Amino acid sequence: IPSILLLGVIYMAYVLIGGLVFWNLEGDLGRKDIELLLQSKNRLLKTYTCLNQEGLEDLAQVFIDASKRGLSVKGNHTTDGFWKFTSSAVFAATVVTTIGYGNMSPSSTAGQIFCVFFALFGIPLNVVVLNRVGKYMLAIVKNICTLLEGKTKHKKCACVSVHLVSYLSGVVLFFLVPMTVFQQQEGWSYSQAIYYCFITLSTVGFGDFVADNNPDKVYPEWYSVLMTSWIFFGLAWLSLLINHSIDLLE
Repeated sequence: IPSILLLGVIYMAYVLIGGLVFWNLEGDLGRKDIELLLQSKNRLLKTYTCLNQEGLEDLAQVFIDASKRGLSVKGNHTTDGFWKFTSSAVFAATVVTTIGYGNMSPSSTAGQIFCVFFALFGIPLNVVVLNRVGKYMLAIVKNICTLLEGKTKHKKCACVSVHLVSYLSGVVLFFLVPMTVFQQQEGWSYSQAIYYCFITLSTVGFGDFVADNNPDKVYPEWYSVLMTSWIFFGLAWLSLLINHSIDLLE
């Protein structure tokens, strides 16, 4: 019991310290954003004198509604919105993996009901499949370790090296390579891209950065397929890594 209480205290302290740090880092920026928003709003009202407060709010609502549906209001044309087949497949992947960016969601009653049952059966299926794939990946690493241990005198060193190479390979495959792709396709900075990679694969899924989501961009068809594959195998690798970390902590 005392160890559980200590662990609970450490957990709560960790969360509260994190909240304090985020508050200090982001709080001032939030206030500055409010000031900039009010300045922009007043500038619009002064520039376009025919537009009153009510008209501005109506216009803002049009943009908000369009954004929620993945539509662009620039120019005299718009895109197909979120619900293309490729983006719908990515959405399905985010449902069963519990990433849930929040950038798109079903609005029809039938779609919402289907989403409930789809998640109800899909989430356990996803856990089982990822667990199986993770074990398979671990088995490959262990087999390589066993193979090398039989051919060298430094068995411990060989095993550590294999694990290290597997971890570094995962970092390259699931973080560095996708980071470069997202930087090119989305126009993000490298820090934003790597942030998105981790937030996605850890299933935190804030939704502040979402790939294949800009209505003003035309993405190649392979992009959604690559994203779905990256999410699945990246989650399997990261879950394997997290399990190793848990073993070390325990």
